[in-house]
Amino acid sequence: MNPEQQRIAIAEACGWKDIDPPFPLMWMPTGKHPRDGTRDSVPDYLNDLNAMHEAEKTLKLEQHREYNDQLQKFCWYPAFCNAAQRAEAFLKTLNLWEGNDKL
Repeated sequence: MNPEQQRIAIAEACGWKDIDPPFPLMWMPTGKHPRDGTRDSVPDYLNDLNAMHEAEKTLKLEQHREYNDQLQKFCWYPAFCNAAQRAEAFLKTLNLWEGNDKL
């Protein structure tokens, strides 16, 4: 998956909706309505640990073990994983990762 595909897949998994494809700036965050004028760009999950932390909050309790196992493939201690590694682990946990390539 290329970085943009990863960002979109994570955003969709977190509840973001593309409200005006194919324009990249017409995304709506979870819980917002288009009439609110709330449109934003998809968070930069691959470079922003804060964005990945928000994505991690969407995982169900039973998914955290798999997520931790995926993170340990990158780092012995998962807390040291960077945002891109967390993004890949997140997508693999949710079976959304396409292809065999790594970042």
